[in-house]
Amino acid sequence: MPNAAKLAKKQEYFDKLIDLCVNTPKALIVSVDHVASKQMQNIRMGLRGKAVVLMGKNTQIRKALSLAQEDHPDAGLDILRASMKGNIGFIFATNCELDDIRDVLLKFQLEAAAKSGQVSMVNIDIPAGPTGMDPSQTSFFQTLNIATKIVKGQIELISAFPILKIDEKVSASAAALLTKLNIRPFSYKMEVEMVFQNGSVFPAAVLDISDSVLISKFLAGVNNMAAFSRELGIPTEAGLPHAFGNAFKNIAALIADVSFTFKEVEEVKKFLDDPTAYAASNPVAAAPAAGGAPAAKKEEKKAEVEEEEEDVDFDLFG
Repeated sequence: MPNAAKLAKKQEYFDKLIDLCVNTPKALIVSVDHVASKQMQNIRMGLRGKAVVLMGKNTQIRKALSLAQEDHPDAGLDILRASMKGNIGFIFATNCELDDIRDVLLKFQLEAAAKSGQVSMVNIDIPAGPTGMDPSQTSFFQTLNIATKIVKGQIELISAFPILKIDEKVSASAAALLTKLNIRPFSYKMEVEMVFQNGSVFPAAVLDISDSVLISKFLAGVNNMAAFSRELGIPTEAGLPHAFGNAFKNIAALIADVSFTFKEVEEVKKFLDDPTAYAASNPVAAAPAAGGAPAAKKEEKKAEVEEEEEDVDFDLFG
């Protein structure tokens, strides 16, 4: 049975987690796989005064969220509890935005060498050309069946060779060769897995949606609502501008040939009385019509030539 000091420390952790979840309901759920302790310390220092980094065992986190669910039923703690899988932690935004936290995480990214038996996260090719290694080290390349040649006292690759592939284990020979070539193919950082905000948990990909995408989606919805309301004949704020526009067109068509008029329709009647004036004020619209004239003349000339040819009544054997 744990002693009083351990129980008090655990209760302190529970209270801190619940307080942040309830009173700071905007956080990133991050994966800390392969993150070094020095790297974690730098991230904490980079977020000091902006956010709170909180780690802990999944069992303790689930226990704390389960106990607090009854006191805070609307905080979304049950949804958050269901997301506690893997080596993850929290970063609560207390005085910044979530994008600011992601910028700090990108800043503290650590490069690492490949290790034997490790699963590769990237595709790596050794480029063709000189390697800087002397001929005595050709055994590294021979083990991996890499075609090489000796040029000016150093080993050269005849063609590029894919040495690492995603989701494949790194062999001992590949790890040794990459170390010899001073290639550090992997980089580790805190990976944002999910977002906890206002009692909801959603994938981190949502953070990459720009304002322009949101605006275009909203406008597409407004257009659909306007079309739907016009089809059903139910007036809505989105469909009213289209309804008024169509009504104005109908009124303009009705009074086009009569003496009755009003201010809003005067410009329309002027256009109907003299369309050429409108064409002169819009040269871009008139350009296709002007451009079509030479083509029409060419067709007329071609037709005249064909008629002249038909008029010739010539028989070589007549």
